[in-house]
Amino acid sequence: MNTQPAVEVLTAREVPLGGPRAMLVRRTLPQRHRSLIGAWCFIDHYGPQDVSVSAGMDVAPHPHTGLATVSWLFAGEIEHRDSDGVHAMVRPGELNLMTAGAGICHSEVSTGTTTILHGAQLWLALPDAVRNGPRRFDHHVPQPVSVRGASLRVFLGELAGSVSPVPTVTPLLGAEVVIDPQATVSLPVDPGFEHGVLVDKGAATIGETMLSAGDLAYQGVGATAVSIANTGSTPLRCLLLGGTPFAEPIIMWWNFIGRTHEEIVEYRAQWQDRTERFGTVNGYVGERAWIPAPTLPGTRLRPRHHP
Repeated sequence: MNTQPAVEVLTAREVPLGGPRAMLVRRTLPQRHRSLIGAWCFIDHYGPQDVSVSAGMDVAPHPHTGLATVSWLFAGEIEHRDSDGVHAMVRPGELNLMTAGAGICHSEVSTGTTTILHGAQLWLALPDAVRNGPRRFDHHVPQPVSVRGASLRVFLGELAGSVSPVPTVTPLLGAEVVIDPQATVSLPVDPGFEHGVLVDKGAATIGETMLSAGDLAYQGVGATAVSIANTGSTPLRCLLLGGTPFAEPIIMWWNFIGRTHEEIVEYRAQWQDRTERFGTVNGYVGERAWIPAPTLPGTRLRPRHHP
């Protein structure tokens, strides 16, 4: 008999995206007691927000190291530019994955035609063997797949017979799942994965645990299926994320992922000096040309370990 792992609920905190006057986002990962779900190490969930009457997304060029960014929209459009020369649009139902490798910088701006902006921005930690590799950009439009009581779009990994062609450096799962009112779906998953379910809209139950919009449910390794019930009268939309536990301790500070305090100090210094490690974004027009790094804390940065 399969024993389902306990479900842990991570609630979000609001933070400004890109500065104090920027739009607010709901951050569920990392948290003090849980930094990773597989290689997923960062989750921002935002909207729906009417950006025609409020501040939209305008994130000036900023750096990354040792990670990959995953952009997924439910509504609106975002213009992406990076220092590898990529100029792309992020649109609903389309995956944009940017691998920073040893260093990259990019900008993110909601377009003038966008009225409602709604989506998620996620990061993946890169293992030590490849974290100093080349930059890369992948785009994929997953086709919807129907299962009883739900439809899904698999943008990374494999689920319900749908396989994403986008390569990943660690075993991963990423899918949007929309569940019919009052329906329950049980999705077979790899028992070697730990999983997270981010509720975008609606009310859900996983096992006996109730979730509201914005909640992130964590389920550890050992489950052969993830069962999600829509307890509401409207469709439930969520993101199902998973991966094998990320065994390497990491230091994540601001937009950098490294392994030692000294690495983070060096990344910050190189960004402040605008070195070639990060390159330059061409074509961005905004209030400021780039985002300076914050001041480092007075204490030594320590690695985050998997619980």
